[in-house]
Amino acid sequence: MNNVIYLFLRRLRTPLITLIVVYSISILGFVSIPGQDDQGNVYHMDFFHAAYFVSFMGSTIGFGEIPYAFTPAQRMWTLFSIYATVIAWLYGIGTSLALLQEPMFGRMLRRRSFKRNIAQINEPFYLICGYGVTGSVIVRQLVRRDIHVVVLDIESDRIDALEMDDLSFEVPALCADAALPDVLDDAGLQHPKCIGVMAVTDNDQTNLSIAIASKLLCPDRMVISRTESDITTGNLQSFGTDLVVDPFRTFAQYLSLAAHAPYMHLVYDWIHNPFHRPLSSVYQRTKGRWIICGHGRFGRALYRAFDESDVDLTVVDINASKIQDLPHQVTGVGTEAVTLTEAGVMDAVGIVAGTPNDADNLSIIMTAREMNPKILTVVRQNIHANKLVFKNSRADFIMEPGRIIANRILAHVKSPLVPVFIEQMQEKYDDVWAHTLINRMSSVVGDQELDSWAFTIGEEETPALMQAFSQGEELKLSLFFKNPFDRKRNLHAFPLMLRRGEHIEMLPGELDLLQPDDEILICGLNKSNRRMQWTANNYNVLQYILTGNDASNNLLARMLKRTSS
Repeated sequence: MNNVIYLFLRRLRTPLITLIVVYSISILGFVSIPGQDDQGNVYHMDFFHAAYFVSFMGSTIGFGEIPYAFTPAQRMWTLFSIYATVIAWLYGIGTSLALLQEPMFGRMLRRRSFKRNIAQINEPFYLICGYGVTGSVIVRQLVRRDIHVVVLDIESDRIDALEMDDLSFEVPALCADAALPDVLDDAGLQHPKCIGVMAVTDNDQTNLSIAIASKLLCPDRMVISRTESDITTGNLQSFGTDLVVDPFRTFAQYLSLAAHAPYMHLVYDWIHNPFHRPLSSVYQRTKGRWIICGHGRFGRALYRAFDESDVDLTVVDINASKIQDLPHQVTGVGTEAVTLTEAGVMDAVGIVAGTPNDADNLSIIMTAREMNPKILTVVRQNIHANKLVFKNSRADFIMEPGRIIANRILAHVKSPLVPVFIEQMQEKYDDVWAHTLINRMSSVVGDQELDSWAFTIGEEETPALMQAFSQGEELKLSLFFKNPFDRKRNLHAFPLMLRRGEHIEMLPGELDLLQPDDEILICGLNKSNRRMQWTANNYNVLQYILTGNDASNNLLARMLKRTSS
C-alpha cells in the first residue's frame, strides 16, 4: 500500500503543486482587491470567504458573489481565477487518469488486492505456480474436489484464461514472476492455511527457484515440482523436494508396463488418469519388437525403461553419433518409408514417434500405419495448440508432458499411498493378479471415472472413529463401505491397501479390524468418498452404520427415549 501511495503522490506532485499555487494566488487576489459593501463602504474580503468563493468557483458550481456584489476589479479577477483553476483541475485529473491507465500502477493495485484476498483465506489451499497445461488441469481437478488454490503465472494471457474458466468458486490469481520470494510470500507461502506448493511452470530454473525458496521459508511445507532435466531433477531431490515429476521418465514407465504387463499397465492408468483407457484396450498385441523414433531425452528414457523389461528395440535417429553404440539402430527421421522398412516396421508391434517436432511425429505414425495397419502407435505431442490434430490422429497413446505431470501430481495429492501401492504391485505381484484387480475395478465403476482417496485413522481425519475407539468399540474396515443413507447397501468402492506402521496389506479384507494410525487407500466413485467422509466425521452416522440405531444425544432425542422407555 505504501508503494501505491508513494507512486501516486510522486506522479501527481506537479499537478498538486500547480493546484495549490493557483488556489493560493486566487485567494490572495480576492483578499487584496478592495470591494464595496451594501453601504458603499470599502470592504476587504477575509481569507475564509475568499477560500470559500474560490473553492466553489474553481469547481464551476457557481453560487454567486459573496458576501456582497463584486466590483469590476473583483469580477476581472474572478474571470482570471475561473480559467486558471479549471485548467489546473483538468491538468490534475488528466494526470490522474493517465496514471490509473498505466500497466505498472494497475499491477500494483491488483497485487495489493491479491495480497489482501490471500490474507483473508481461512480454508486449506495449494499454491500453484504456473497455469499452463499442467497447472490448468491441476486447478480444475482440485476445485472440483472443493480444494482451494492460489495461482501465480508470469503470462497475463494465462491469468485471463483462468478468470474465464468456468470454475465452481473464485480462484485468487496474480500475474507475476513466481521465482521471486516476495511474490511467493504475497501469494501465501507462509500463510498458515497453505498446505503445499506446486512448481509447474515450463521453465526448470523457475521451478528450482520456487522449490528452494519454499523449502527455505517453510521447511515443513510440501513442495512438488516438474522438471525436464536430469541435472534439475538431481538438484531438486538434493534438498528434500517431496515429489519431482519428470514427464519423460513417468511416461516411459507407463508405456513399458503396456509392453510387458498390459493388465498392470491398465491398473496404473485407471488410478492415475481420470480419462483412463477402456478395459478392451488391454487385448492389443504389445509384446514383440518396438521402434523408437528420436533418441533425445524422451527416447533415452523410453529405451532404458523398455530395456529393463527385456523388450526388443530398434532406435531411429537422424544423428548417427547418438545411437552408434546401440545394438539395433537406423539413421534417419522415421518419416520415410525406406527408413521404417529398414527398422522392421512390418514385423514390429509398436512404434514411438518421440521427436521434438509435432509434424514429424504425426508423419511417422501415419507412414507406419500405412505400412503396418496393426501396429501400435505412440506419439509425442510437444505443443498444446496441436491438441485437435493429435486427438484426430487415431494414435493409441498420446504423450503430452503437461497432462502426464498433472495426473502424476494429482495422484500424489489424493494420497501419498498411491505411489506406494503401485510400487508394491510391480514388485510383488504379476499380471494375473492385476487382471483380477482391474476386473474388480470395472465391476465397481463401470465406464465412469475411477477415483482414489485415503484415510488415516486419527482425530484429524476420522474423529467419529476415534470417539468409538475411546468407548472400547471394535471397528472393522467394512464400516467405510456401507451407505450412510441405507446401511444394508454398499457404496461403489473397495480397499486397495492398508498400511499399519511398516506392514502393508494389499487388497485387505473388509472384516479386518482397524487400529488408530492405520492408513487406508480406497478406490471407487467420487460420490462414495463424500459419503465415507460423513461416516468418518459424524459419530451418530457411525453408530447407525454399526448398529442401525441413531445415537443422537440432543434434548429431543433424550426426551423421546425417556418417553419410549
